[in-house]
Amino acid sequence: MTEADTITGKVYDIQGFSVHDGPGIRTTVFLKGCPLRCPWCHSPESQAFKSQLCYMDLRCIGLKSCGLCMPLCPNQAITPGACSFSQAQQTDIQTIQLDRSKCTDCGLCTDTCYSKSLFISGTDYTIEEIVERIRRDEDFFKSSGEGGVTISGGEPLCQAAFTIGILKACREIGIHTAVDTTGYADTAVIEKVLPFTDLFLYDLKHMESLPHKKVIGVPNEIILKNAKHIARSGGKLQIRIPIIPGFNDSPENMDETARFCAALGKSVTVVQLLPFHRMGSVKYQRLQQEDPMPSTDPPTAEAMQEHLKHFTALDLNVVIH
Repeated sequence: MTEADTITGKVYDIQGFSVHDGPGIRTTVFLKGCPLRCPWCHSPESQAFKSQLCYMDLRCIGLKSCGLCMPLCPNQAITPGACSFSQAQQTDIQTIQLDRSKCTDCGLCTDTCYSKSLFISGTDYTIEEIVERIRRDEDFFKSSGEGGVTISGGEPLCQAAFTIGILKACREIGIHTAVDTTGYADTAVIEKVLPFTDLFLYDLKHMESLPHKKVIGVPNEIILKNAKHIARSGGKLQIRIPIIPGFNDSPENMDETARFCAALGKSVTVVQLLPFHRMGSVKYQRLQQEDPMPSTDPPTAEAMQEHLKHFTALDLNVVIH
């Protein structure tokens, strides 16, 4: 039995024809689990390391038409919920209510949910299964000239053996590899990943450790250390900086971030400034979690142009994404 048969990883999504996760057309594999707790996270289902039940009430066709999920739940976590107007059925329907305090994420209820309003986020795959899925898109990689696979998350380096196995297998068959990482990992893990990674999509969130830990839950020293290590080792970095109003958008932090990127030298292929957006809000509802940033507005176009100047002043290749 080979390593590809025995090592498994927990994946919450696989996106083909992805054009925002590295150069060219890519297949992005999203792994579960992250040690950071960014309040602006647009994929809260990526944070927990376990599989989780998600509920999209807009998909529910109602108890009158279905209701098969309720008797399947061994913990009586699913009960009749509120009545509301259904755009699809053009009438009031009664949907379900999910009690998270009783739910164990067993997934039994999803077996008969024809509308897929109940679904599990987090499926175990072997390396071989993932590589087989990636290979279906090889023609797209080739047609775009520089496409390939991106391992993302969550934090993919938390599932290091699984991530390395996929990267190694892809390298062996000539597929370009990228890792989308927070950089929050042991440097020893970075060293193991480096030989099989053509590009690191690397997040920088704040240059000061105290606010970084206060808001995100972890300090930033190891993140900055690992970025320097990748640069010194000859790795390539695509730096990603989320612009979060009130957190990291001060001129002082922007200036320090730009100087840090410039010091990494030619290893930095591009710096991406990513304005905060609210597209992840609906995902918190699926997990019955409160949106951590309900009243934060995205930065204005004018503000983004001001942030851009800190990087162009140092001759960095920078874009607003």
